[in-house]
Amino acid sequence: MRISAHTVCTAIRDDIVGGVLVPGARLAEEQLAQRYGVSRVPVREALRTLESEGFVVSRRHAGACVAQLGEREAADLLDVRALVEPLGAARAAQRRTEAHLKVLRGLVRLGRQRAAQGQEADLRSLGDWFHETVAQATCSPGLSDLLVQLRRKITWLYTGEPLAGAVALWQERGALVDAITRGDAERARALSAAQLARSDPARRQFQAAVVSARKPAVNTLRGQI
Repeated sequence: MRISAHTVCTAIRDDIVGGVLVPGARLAEEQLAQRYGVSRVPVREALRTLESEGFVVSRRHAGACVAQLGEREAADLLDVRALVEPLGAARAAQRRTEAHLKVLRGLVRLGRQRAAQGQEADLRSLGDWFHETVAQATCSPGLSDLLVQLRRKITWLYTGEPLAGAVALWQERGALVDAITRGDAERARALSAAQLARSDPARRQFQAAVVSARKPAVNTLRGQI
């Protein structure tokens, strides 16, 4: 069965976001093809897509590499999210379906349970699923794609960030789902903006520390394929 470039793109992106492929790591087409069990053609297409998304850069004489974002670029992403994510929450309140609400309620229930039990391993993936569902609930493909891509990049940038206040965070997400359920767009917008205002300062400090400590990438088993 032929594996599509979209599937390969998703696999490479997941490895970048998850930290398997570290910033600066070289992405050789032949080695990627062997890693994912495909030919070089879908790998080449996937790398072009990832370059357009900002996860990959092409360097003269070096080929494709995992991108390295600086402190300024990281701050810009947070600023853009602070503008767009509250809008997404408001649109979700106006346009969500019962199917969206069912998934969101289930995720909040699971998130609260895992947070109360201290099961941190599941919380990041549940949080990503939650926000992707809110994005889908906007019923706007363009806005949804923007929200999801912002989330992926921020997850990538803050890999290794310690989880803090998970119980309170899932309480906030529950309140957001209540506002979306009621169709209260302004309340949903305000809750989303308030949550970002609380979390972003710590994220900025974390990223500043990461950037200042970062050294040029070297060949490692984790960073090379």
